[in-house]
Amino acid sequence: MSKNELRIFAGRSNIRLAEKIAKRVGTPLGKCEIRNFSDGELWVKYYENIRGCDVFIIQSTNPPAENLLELLIMIDAAKRASARRVTAVVPYFGYGRQDRKDQPRVSITAKLVANLLTEAGADRIITMDLHAPQIQGFFDIPVDHLYSSAVYTSFFMKKNIRKLTVVSPDVGGIKMARAFAKRLHAELVLIDKRRPHPNKTEVMNIIGNAKDRNILIVDDLIDTGGTFCNAVEALRDAGAAEIFGACTHPLFSGNALKRIITCELSKIYVTDSIHMPENKQAAQKIKVLSVAGLFGEAILRAFKNESISSLFDVDKDK
Repeated sequence: MSKNELRIFAGRSNIRLAEKIAKRVGTPLGKCEIRNFSDGELWVKYYENIRGCDVFIIQSTNPPAENLLELLIMIDAAKRASARRVTAVVPYFGYGRQDRKDQPRVSITAKLVANLLTEAGADRIITMDLHAPQIQGFFDIPVDHLYSSAVYTSFFMKKNIRKLTVVSPDVGGIKMARAFAKRLHAELVLIDKRRPHPNKTEVMNIIGNAKDRNILIVDDLIDTGGTFCNAVEALRDAGAAEIFGACTHPLFSGNALKRIITCELSKIYVTDSIHMPENKQAAQKIKVLSVAGLFGEAILRAFKNESISSLFDVDKDK
């Protein structure tokens, strides 16, 4: 295959990350136009001939819901333009938290979104740190599931934090925390929490020793910041020394940013899977690590039909 058969296009949810990924791959972003009619309806047009090409569309599906609809329309337009294969590169897979019927008469939206992407014409999905790894099974097409820990573990190894303990802020994140602790040769602590209402958390118990330890709290996403900041407060009360955070998807809705800025946290590291508006006050406490290299390498390997598994061998025991 010639190199020009690979085409990368981007939706509007995270143009900066898409540009970095394209640079890593060594090809410019393809030319397409996405615009809204006066009533808000979306319109997409590719300005390049993509017939027979391997097309990769980069778009996170965080709110607003227009981001998801935009991705679906871009996939449909590419298939109708006779692209040979269309891969949806979704750094953040939105609606992944609704992955089961945990109460009567609710939707399993993670499955619904998987169906929508497949029906729109996607041949493959590349994503990172799904809220529940089993969501891969909701798709009837191949899914390459990347892990941000491939970026984080090498970063924290270089920082060489002494007396380090990795903390999972809830039971659901214990596998992710265990993978971090194993690679960083750190101790492991679990926080048992209860959620009386959606987006409301109450820390109940700390399982393990946090006293006089430097803490790294790891989570796949932070939404309102309630769980994370409650964990910081509980660890402080338990006698923790310095507290750091590592989060893959910084949704930061509502007052989350204010909570994180004001809580007793030394620094939190996030990825650029979701575009974060610049905030000078937040910049003192929040550092962004790019996952463009990880996605760029995954795209190149997918294009060449090479194995992608070595990119996340760091977490193969998950």
